[in-house]
Amino acid sequence: GKGATYSSSSKQKINTMSSTETELIAVNDKMGQILWTKYFLEAQGYNVPTVLLQDNKSTMLMEKHGRASSTKRTRHINIRYFFVTDCIQREDLTVEYCPTDNMLGDFGTKPLQGKKFLDFRRMLLNEE
Repeated sequence: GKGATYSSSSKQKINTMSSTETELIAVNDKMGQILWTKYFLEAQGYNVPTVLLQDNKSTMLMEKHGRASSTKRTRHINIRYFFVTDCIQREDLTVEYCPTDNMLGDFGTKPLQGKKFLDFRRMLLNEE
């Protein structure tokens, strides 16, 4: 199928100063599950590329380049949230841009109405 192998939603345990920081922390919180799923599938004989879809280009830069791409507004972010950078450099994971309008994860986290709700429902249920 075309669906996600693993999906979850949870409240963050810390306050953040920007959406970039929020998304970076969210990725860090889920990296353990992402890598476990990748290694499990490889052990079963499946070589599936691990792709992280991101709709925040600032977060993508920080994920790919780590602290090197920090600005005045993001200098305070703790180094522990850059584990994803190591995973990208080891090629365990790739990050790709996905426009907000196509971000399937929004279905479970944002109130959607009308056509967008129906389109996302269709994608989740693998309907054409």
